[in-house]
Amino acid sequence: MEQRDIEIFLTLADELHFGRAAERLHVSTARVSQTIKKLERRIGAPLFERTSRRVEPTPIGRRLDDELRPAYQQIYDAIDRARAAARGIRESLRVGFIGAASGQFVLEVAETFRTERPDCELRSYEIQFGNGFTPLRGGEIDMVLATVPDHVARQADLTSGSVLDQENQLLAVSARHPFAGRPSVAFADLARTTVLRTPPAIADHWDRALLPSHTPDGRPVERGRSFDTTQEMLALVGAGLGTYPVSTQFTSYYVRPDVAYVPIHDAPLYRRRFHWLSAAETATIRAFDRAAAAVATTRH
Repeated sequence: MEQRDIEIFLTLADELHFGRAAERLHVSTARVSQTIKKLERRIGAPLFERTSRRVEPTPIGRRLDDELRPAYQQIYDAIDRARAAARGIRESLRVGFIGAASGQFVLEVAETFRTERPDCELRSYEIQFGNGFTPLRGGEIDMVLATVPDHVARQADLTSGSVLDQENQLLAVSARHPFAGRPSVAFADLARTTVLRTPPAIADHWDRALLPSHTPDGRPVERGRSFDTTQEMLALVGAGLGTYPVSTQFTSYYVRPDVAYVPIHDAPLYRRRFHWLSAAETATIRAFDRAAAAVATTRH
């Protein structure tokens, strides 16, 4: 079994979706499908059950994943540690996070990870919303935990890790806004309000992907002032100067008397996951992502 075949099998076992696995590996969906079929012919049994609605490992596929993954990771971990030792460098990992809930989660994962890799120096950093993935691309951090819709994180130079949590989208509005008393709003309702802008540094991709210029029925979405930090955004919202879509965690971590959160019932889910530069991926990054997935599983 070739290295790339193993990577494709393990990634599909993580994602349980041919398209997402292909995006994560930067290959075509057809390549993923062909590789799995080749492995199934070699083994002599199906590894995944495929329907129009879901992909699930068969008992044989699940057993192969359980037995193959640790051995595969041990090889890469050993190579990475040998490279670090050859350079006389102690392993280190710089983990960024966006949002209070993500910060708490990173600390939980770090505690678990240190028991497995006590030789690795871990450092965590809060990333302001306005910086987005800029610190990652600038080499300031190795990976970042963010809660955004998939299409925001789908960027050519990034790899996204395991889905750790999913949250609904809410519209942050002034407590005095007409929407504040409603049980929910539709995405089309954004045309009836002014939506704040993210900072210019990330607006080229983040803002356009998160908030298209028009609603599904073709009405323009009016854009207001830009902001740099979460607290600045909430201050503008509370003052009635605009609205902004946020995730469910805001109802626990960013409670304010002047801001109300209204569900957007037809908006795509936010997904919490780690992201890193594909070209800078290491065994340590992958190991931390696996530890995060384990912690997330215990939470659920």
